[in-house]
This record gives sequence, structure tokens and C-alpha cells, in this order.
Amino acid sequence: MREFPARFSALLDGRSGHERHPELGWTPAGYVSHVTDNLRTRAERLAGARLAGATQVPGYDQDLVGRARCYNEIAPAAALWSLQRAVDAWTESVSAAMDRRVVLQHATRGPQRAEDVGRNNAHDGVHHAWDVGRILAHADALHGAGPGRVQG
Repeated sequence: MREFPARFSALLDGRSGHERHPELGWTPAGYVSHVTDNLRTRAERLAGARLAGATQVPGYDQDLVGRARCYNEIAPAAALWSLQRAVDAWTESVSAAMDRRVVLQHATRGPQRAEDVGRNNAHDGVHHAWDVGRILAHADALHGAGPGRVQG
């Protein structure tokens, strides 16, 4: 998890962060923001369970969050800045929740141990790094440019 900020930063190096892929709804900066919000939400939910016994947690609509926050308009540098802070908070929260053996009761997914939350978030980040790679490869093919060139 701690490698995500560097991983996404390397992917976005020399890019506008606003490239598009016709099959994907978000830009690279949008995907970074989505990963950030997932980490923040899960960290907060685990903290609520650990600190206040609030184990019943609802789901949330990621597309609605993306629209409300205007993911595709967020500056990539700001998205990466936010991701670093979310990773730091997430790491602290998940570690503490694992130590306390926190189990969330998710509205649609059922019981989720802190370990399950961590595994799901790790999968999400890896998957979305792959999405960003797809977007950038598409932009390169479309514009006949190699990686590392600013596209937009």
C-alpha cells in the first residue's frame, strides 16, 4: 500500500493526467482520486469501529462520489498529494484495526475483517493502476507518442 503514491506518480510523470480512454469514465487523475477516496472511507470506517464501536457500515456509490468531487477536473499533483495523505491515514487505521481484530458489518458485503478491508483496498489500487496504464497506452497509440510525453 505504501508504494501506491510512488507508483501512481511514476505513471503520471510527464503526463497531463487528463488523458482519456473511450471505455473508462475517469482520467488518470480521476482514478488516483477514486483510490484516495476508497482508502479514506475504509480508514474512517475502521477507525469508527475501533474507536466508537460503530461496526455497522453502509456502502457508497463511487460514481456519485466521483461526480460530486469532479474527479476528472482534479489537478494530478493535488490528487497525488491527497493520495499520500490517505495512504498514511489508511496504514495507521488498518494496522490499529487489525491489532484490535475489528470486524465491520458491511450493509451489502456482510462481515469484513480489517484484513479483508486491507486486501480489498490493495486489489483496488493495483487494478486502478492498471486502468491508468490502459488510458496512457491508449493516449500514446492515439497520438503516436511514446511514454513520458505530455498528452492531453
